[in-house]
Amino acid sequence: MTPAPSAVRSSRSALPTLRQAAIVMAATLLLSWLLHALTSTPFATVFGRVGFVGGCLLMAYSAAGKWHPRWLTPGAARLFAIVLMAPLASLGTAVLSQGGNVLAYLHKTETLIGHILMVILALVFGLLFSLLAMRNERRANERADRLQAELERNTLERELLDARMRLLQAQIEPHFLFNTLANVEALVAAGSSNAGPVLRHLIAYLRAAMPRLGDADATLETELQLVRNYLELMRLRMPDRLQFTVAELPALAHLRFPSMALLTLVENAVRHGIDPSVDGGHIEVGGQRDPADGKALLWVSDSGMGMSETAQPGTGLSNLRTRLQAFYGGDAHIELHEQTPRGLRVELHFYPEPKP
Repeated sequence: MTPAPSAVRSSRSALPTLRQAAIVMAATLLLSWLLHALTSTPFATVFGRVGFVGGCLLMAYSAAGKWHPRWLTPGAARLFAIVLMAPLASLGTAVLSQGGNVLAYLHKTETLIGHILMVILALVFGLLFSLLAMRNERRANERADRLQAELERNTLERELLDARMRLLQAQIEPHFLFNTLANVEALVAAGSSNAGPVLRHLIAYLRAAMPRLGDADATLETELQLVRNYLELMRLRMPDRLQFTVAELPALAHLRFPSMALLTLVENAVRHGIDPSVDGGHIEVGGQRDPADGKALLWVSDSGMGMSETAQPGTGLSNLRTRLQAFYGGDAHIELHEQTPRGLRVELHFYPEPKP
């Protein structure tokens, strides 16, 4: 599980970042050069003192952000640490440079003024850089919060989409199985001699098909194999009335594809196109991919009864449209075309990969 932004921020180190150290170093060099030019003090001496104070202020800023009393906010604790550390760090430079003579050193008016100037500069620049750093940190945290919220929203949307697809899959599976069993029941009721062979083929088909029905990683190749098995089964039921062609599609074979999508269309073609027709008909399953833009086209066509003017899209077709858009985005769609002299062609249009 992704940690919350507040948890991420609370686990940050008390040490300054490289960016903060680089900014302090640059400011130290610039301020040392200015003081060296104004006071004629050797640059090494000025840089040593200013650098020591700047390092102390940076450590105080970072530590206060990590460790501070509960009654103080991190920002207030940092500013308080700068105010406290500025005179202490300045005094530290005098102690390090003068040792035991520090009191006599500070009794001199000139050196005392220089020390006070150092404290004032430390306070001014320390508070200024602290405020700028806290503003930048606040903006960075706001960006991190927005990104985290976006990530969580996308994760929830993906989980909802997966749940919706599982629900649609659960609706399609019994729809397919009950229709197939109804066909076997019709043969048995009619006393057809094909009832036994059809039932045996149905059992063999279901043994091969059931593991694939809920397969989230199904490909077009496995889907086409299911379609062939189903049509072979249906041809046993009506050998004189059903012919079919299922194309080989090597260019699209390994494409991730919603399970039973084509099978739903083929089942509809058998049930509503071939079955009601006295002469039966031919079912063709094919597809292609446009080399120009990569768009894929799959179709199921039949020469059966065609589409009635009063016909309404069934559950299978409605679910298929939703699943196709869930897989391939809002551009994916289904088209239905009447064929001449009769029959229906159902086309699936989609981009296997997102459009550039």
